[in-house]
Amino acid sequence: SLQAGLAVLLKAERLFHSSYHSQAVHIRPVCRVSAATSLSLVQDASCLAVSWELRQTLTVVFDTFSSGQGKKDWSLFKMFSRTLTDACPLASQSKVYVDISPKNKEKELLEVTPPPASVHEAVVQGDKRIYAVYDLLSPSLFNTSRSLNVQLKWKRPQDSSELPTPMLHAQRYVSGYGLQTGQISTLIYNTHPYRAFPVILLETVPWYLRLYVHTLTIITKGKENKPS
Repeated sequence: SLQAGLAVLLKAERLFHSSYHSQAVHIRPVCRVSAATSLSLVQDASCLAVSWELRQTLTVVFDTFSSGQGKKDWSLFKMFSRTLTDACPLASQSKVYVDISPKNKEKELLEVTPPPASVHEAVVQGDKRIYAVYDLLSPSLFNTSRSLNVQLKWKRPQDSSELPTPMLHAQRYVSGYGLQTGQISTLIYNTHPYRAFPVILLETVPWYLRLYVHTLTIITKGKENKPS
């Protein structure tokens, strides 16, 4: 039952009409009792008791720039047709993070409402990022309003046509046809002036293509590269 917390946003007709969505289930053994540490991955025989950790993730990409007539403004209601009304009663933690980092190190060009009670700073790919934090378990969050509809607006409309290029971005295309000449090509770009980054590539294969792993080739700067 998706009736509480962040799960109320999981409306099928909105998610499946997005530009991209991916659901995943991750299961791993975790050492519950160890002679060395109390909680760590199962790596050696010092683990005395093992538990299984299950993690479910949902990744969704909305193209609000195209659907909003070239505007970068967005809100939870525009994307999901719903707002947040409470936290899941079983959740020990329920938070919403919104990236409000200044563009090109200028003064803040965007405004997020309602004003967040706290912010979180982190370093992502070598850049300092600032996130507005909305804690659904905070008693004061729903005091002023019955629902939470996070909105982000840009203060300069003339900048709305400029979409910043991510430091790491990718393109993919299908060429050829059939099982003999058909192939998938993925181009990954790193625009950082000097830093290299490790990349994990998750490939979603179209149903009409059968891939042969032995034909995989990876080219970096014109030379063949072998993945780790």
